[in-house]
Amino acid sequence: MTNVERAANEIKSIGLYDLILQDVQKLLGKDRVSVEEISLTLKEYPEIFREYKQTNVEYNLSNIHLKEIPLENIPAEYRKKAASINKNLKKLREIEKYTLDFEQSSVLVVIFSVEFFILFSVQYFIVLLNLKAYQFFIYGIFALSVVVAWQYARYQRKKYEKQRVRFEELYEETEKLFEELESKGYIDKESLWIRQSDEHI
Repeated sequence: MTNVERAANEIKSIGLYDLILQDVQKLLGKDRVSVEEISLTLKEYPEIFREYKQTNVEYNLSNIHLKEIPLENIPAEYRKKAASINKNLKKLREIEKYTLDFEQSSVLVVIFSVEFFILFSVQYFIVLLNLKAYQFFIYGIFALSVVVAWQYARYQRKKYEKQRVRFEELYEETEKLFEELESKGYIDKESLWIRQSDEHI
């Protein structure tokens, strides 16, 4: 559900994807590459396409490049399936961030930042405020915060794993529904592509 032509255009023209553009240039052995060449490379080398998708998720940009289906044009007996597709697309966008490896997620950055702040505070209280008499108590609070942070990281890791599985299942289910409605001629995927993101500056 990621539009290859849109991806190729973004890789060519948006600085966020410069590293991917460089990978394409290396693969093709040339400094200047066209949008068409990038598009073909994305189709031939899935790892480059994955790199594009990974970059999007890291920057909170969606890889779901499809608009919702206008339900008024769908016959009553298939309207429920079309509504399911729309609902699924919304959910996929919501949980897409969980497809990122947990180790590369912002959650870990926040946890480490909080722990660093607590460690700095511990040192501040003991050394600068001359509270050496309470240092074991203060270090105890720090140790407790480490345990809490570790438990929270475990919880988040499980959540990431669970949501990633949910994303993959929902993605597959939505693709099948799309194929079914498209084969009946009730929708045209080409007309539903979001060709450009408003989120790029």
